[in-house]
Amino acid sequence: MKPAHEKYIPFVPLKMTRRAWPDRELKAPPVWCSVDLRDGNQALIDPMNVREKLELFHTLVEIEVGFPSASETEYEFIRTLIEGGHIPDDVTIQVLVQAREHLIRRTFEAIDGAKHVIFHFYNSTSTLQRKVVFHTDVEGVKKIAVDAARLIRELSQPALDAGMDLRYEYSPESFMGTEMDAAVEICQAVIEAIGATPEHKVILNLPTTVENCMPTTSLTKLSTLSPGCPAGTAPLSPCTPTTTGARAWLPLNWACWPGPSGWRPPCSATASAPATWTW
Repeated sequence: MKPAHEKYIPFVPLKMTRRAWPDRELKAPPVWCSVDLRDGNQALIDPMNVREKLELFHTLVEIEVGFPSASETEYEFIRTLIEGGHIPDDVTIQVLVQAREHLIRRTFEAIDGAKHVIFHFYNSTSTLQRKVVFHTDVEGVKKIAVDAARLIRELSQPALDAGMDLRYEYSPESFMGTEMDAAVEICQAVIEAIGATPEHKVILNLPTTVENCMPTTSLTKLSTLSPGCPAGTAPLSPCTPTTTGARAWLPLNWACWPGPSGWRPPCSATASAPATWTW
C-alpha cells in the first residue's frame, strides 16, 4: 500500500520575496456575520422550518438569512421576515444565490421590500470544477460570473429606485483550487461588471471550499491578490477557515485591483465559514 504522505499530489507553494501579512496588526474590531440560518441550516439532517428559523433569527438577529431560491421554505422565511417587520432598521440581511439567471430573479423577488440587503452570488472557478462540472475553461467560468453580475446590476435598479440599500458580494467558489491569475482575472471582471465605485463597494468572499493547502499558503495566496496596492485603501480580510474549523487570521491591509480607468474599486474581503468577518 502506498504511504499516506505519497498518496496525494503536494500543493505547490507560492513564491514571494516578502510576506507582509505576518507583520500586520489588527487595529479595529471586525463586523461579525453569523451564517447559521443559511450555511448551518443546510448542514442539518432535518433543516429548520420557518418557525424554527424565525426563533433563531430573533435570538441572534442574524445577517445571512438564507438561500431563497433553494426551496420554498427558504423563500417563505425571507418573505416572512420582510412582510412581518421582523428585521430591525439597523440590520442588513444577506442572501445567497448561484450565478444562474432564474435563481437570481427568484432571489430578487424574495428580497422585495427589504431595507438593507447584501446580495451574495457565486460560481465555482476551480480547475476541477471547470473540467468535471462545467466542461469549460477560465473564459467560460468568467462569462458565467460576468453575465450574473450584469443581470444583478440590471435587476437592482428598481430596488435602488425604491430606496433599498443594496450591496453586492461575489464568491469565486473553490477559490483555493483556482489558479491565482485566473482568480484575479475573474474577480476583476466581476468588479467592473457590477459597477463597483468608492461609494459602492463590492465584497469579495474567497472560500476555502475544499481545504488543499496549509493555512500559511492560504494567507500567502490571499496576499498575492494585490501585491502593489497601498496599505489601508480597503477593508481587511481577517480569517481563512479550514474545513476542520480552524482559523488562520489575516491581518492584511488589502486593496482591490485597479479598475479600467486606473482607480481601485474598494472591496471588503471575507472568508467562507460558519462565521464571516468584514471591516
